[in-house]
Order: sequence, then structure tokens, then C-alpha cells
Amino acid sequence: MDAGLKTISIGMLGAGVVGSQVARLLQNDEQELSERSGALLVLKKVGVRTNAPRDGIDASMITTDLHSIVTDPEINIVIEVMGGIEPARTLILEAIKNKKSVITANKALLATHGHELFNAADAAKVDLYYEAAVAGAIPIIRSMRESLAGDQITRVMGIVNGTTNYILTKMHEEGRDFAEVLKEAQALGYAEADPTADIQGHDAAAKAALLASLAFHSTVTIDEVYCEGITGISLEDVNAAKAMGSVIKLLAIAELTLKDEISVRVHPVILPNSHPLASVRNAFNAVYVESESAGQLMFYGRGAGGAPTASAILGDLVAVTRHRAYSTVGYGESDYADLDIAPVSEVKSQFFVRLHVADKSGVLAAIAQTFASEDISIQTVRQAGMGKDAELVVVTHNASEAALNACIKKLTDMDIVSKVESVIRVEGAVS
Repeated sequence: MDAGLKTISIGMLGAGVVGSQVARLLQNDEQELSERSGALLVLKKVGVRTNAPRDGIDASMITTDLHSIVTDPEINIVIEVMGGIEPARTLILEAIKNKKSVITANKALLATHGHELFNAADAAKVDLYYEAAVAGAIPIIRSMRESLAGDQITRVMGIVNGTTNYILTKMHEEGRDFAEVLKEAQALGYAEADPTADIQGHDAAAKAALLASLAFHSTVTIDEVYCEGITGISLEDVNAAKAMGSVIKLLAIAELTLKDEISVRVHPVILPNSHPLASVRNAFNAVYVESESAGQLMFYGRGAGGAPTASAILGDLVAVTRHRAYSTVGYGESDYADLDIAPVSEVKSQFFVRLHVADKSGVLAAIAQTFASEDISIQTVRQAGMGKDAELVVVTHNASEAALNACIKKLTDMDIVSKVESVIRVEGAVS
């Protein structure tokens, strides 16, 4: 190693699964990372909430004085992996104020206060990098911010939550119901003891906000993301999709509308088996990007876990260290476009509607007429007899959310309809 290399000191906030892995890799691969960075990387302090021993981290580095890390004049870069909104927000702002570059994996914080944090970093002329906040080891942030900077992204669709993708994969492939697979996911460590953020779509919504902000150069917060989880998806829905040559996935979607607004949403989607995202199984993540010049791009990999997330953090660390070593700074986030968010009621898509109806003549015609009354045309109908009742599976052509909701209200008021079981959006051509 070049003895003349500049020393870059690192402070880390948090030493959980991800933080411990980052510390381990930093110390084990110090020489290699330093050669790549053009500076000698030294982990100086690790801030934790409780002063307990941490595997792989020297006790002399550990401190419960988190503030001391962001104010230490010898520390150049702060890595934040503690999670949550506070005190992470206050600590990052203090680090930036003290001219320290910051690397974070905190999607919830950025999706809520990203505008404030990025503006602070720009004003202080320091880096704020966050590759690990979306889809773990997949280099989607850098690709969108740098490789596609000269292109116009029109749409981003992603499977960005491994827990829900694992559950839906097992339901599809093994014919098991939601509750059973969720318990298995918790036992395997794919789902938290409280899985609400995952199964209700909140985790994916935070990532959708970040992807939308980056793709369309406009600030989008998590509160502006329409969010619907997978708790309403039944095994019957999964089997009906399978019979159509399709799968159900929870997608984060951000796209430009014809009105130059941003539609950003998280919800289950029925995808044909031919779609690239349909083949993403188990806890893997993938992001599918459409742009005017590059066309269609697919990014795939592990989206969570200590090692994949640490990989993304260290990639950011190398980039930020190069800037510090040569007294430069990366280009900050741009939000010059200031686009409005499209109301979800105006978003058009195909819909899958599964309902139970009376098994008698004239019912199908009456159902079709009800759809037509809201100017919704039907692409396909499947019917299966069930004695007194029959199950209908209707796939519509493109319709607005508002029109579909009005139609569903009419259907539920009809005597011949026992129950509207489910409504799921459809992407791509299904048979």
C-alpha cells in the first residue's frame, strides 16, 4: 500500500446485523478497500444505543455517545445504519453541518425528510449517498443517478420487498395460504416478529418514494405514495392468476402520466409469466426501468440481509472516499422538476375482479352490463360452477380506478352477486 495515502477516518452509527457486517468487512478488507479508494480507510468509532459487546468490533471503538461521532473533527465520513427517524435525522444533519460526508441505508428517513437532508448536504458541499436504502446489493440508485443521467426515465417497476415476494412465491408454487407461509418466513428470518411494514406495503412505499424522486427529479415523500399490501391476497386469487398463465407480485411503481404528473404507488399486480419481473422468486428483489433511449433495463439481486446491504454501503464508501481524497464532491440530488402527484383515482390499468354470483341464466349478461355502465369493457371472463353460486373471474381492459370503484359498488348492490372477493390490478397482456 502506498505509504503516502491520505487517511480517511470513519464513524459508524449502529452496530446491528448490517453495521456489524460493515465493520467486519472494513477491518478484514482494509488494504483492498484503501487501494480502490485512493485513501487509507480507518474505522475510528462505532456508536450504539447500549454499551454491550459487539462481535468483530473492538470494544475500544464502541461508544454510546452518538453525538461525539458526528462532531469529532477527525472523522471524515459517517455511516448511518441505526434506522428510524430520530435520532438518525438530527445526527445526520449535525454530521453534515460539521462537513462530514454521510452514507445511509435509512429508507424511511430519506422517504420522509430526504429533501431537507439533500439540501443540507448540497449547501455544505458534502456527499449523502444511499445505495443501500433501496433493494440491498442491487446498484439501482447509482445506475439511475449516473448511468441514466442523460436519459429520460418514463417508468420504474420493482419487487423491492423480499418478505412479500417470498410469501407470494410460496403461495404460487406450493399452494399454501398466506398465514402459513408468513409463519414460515418469520421462522426463517425473512419476516420480522411484527411484519406490518412488509405485508402492508409500507417498506416498499418508502423505496417507491426514493425511486420516484430520483427518476423524475421531483421530491416525493412516503405520504404521497398510494399503498396497498398483500394481506388481502388469497390462495384462490393466486390460483386464478396461475390459471391465466400469470403470477401475483407486490410492485412499487413510479411512472410519468400523460399529464406530466407522477403516479407512484405500491400494490399487488397480476403479471403474465412472460414479464421479466414474474420470474423473480423467493426473497430476491428486482427493478425494471423503462427509458426513452436505453429502453428496458432489468436489475436483479439480493435485496436485504447483512452482507448484501453491507456491499452497497461499501460501494458508496469507496465512491465517497475518492471524493474526499481528491477534494471533490459528487453531484447532489436534483428536484428541479417539481411535478405533481397524480391522484390514484385517475390512474388507468386493467383489473382482475373475482366475484361469487348466482348460478343461473342471465347473470353473465347482467354483470357485463354493469361494467359497461361505467364504460369498462371486458377482456376475458372465466366461470366455474359451485352449486348455488358460481365464481366469475373478470379481466377488464384499461379503466380508471374511479370508474372501477363505481362499478364495484354497483356489483355489491346486486342481488345476484353474493360477494366481490377481490380486485387486483393487471400489468401486461394476460390470457
